[in-house]
Amino acid sequence: MSAAPFDHVYRWKKFGTRFTGRRCRVLARGAMNSVLVEFDNGEKTVCSRYAVRRAVRG
Repeated sequence: MSAAPFDHVYRWKKFGTRFTGRRCRVLARGAMNSVLVEFDNGEKTVCSRYAVRRAVRG
């Protein structure tokens, strides 16, 4: 099974090593409006679903 593309964008302001506009992919959705995301450098973190949006194609 191939990995999902980096089709989401982290949209909140800087938080630690996470910056607005970084590409990521959603690995899992959890309770309390949380998601497990993986960034393009391999970093994984749990954040709010409000923090990520689908990337615009084009």
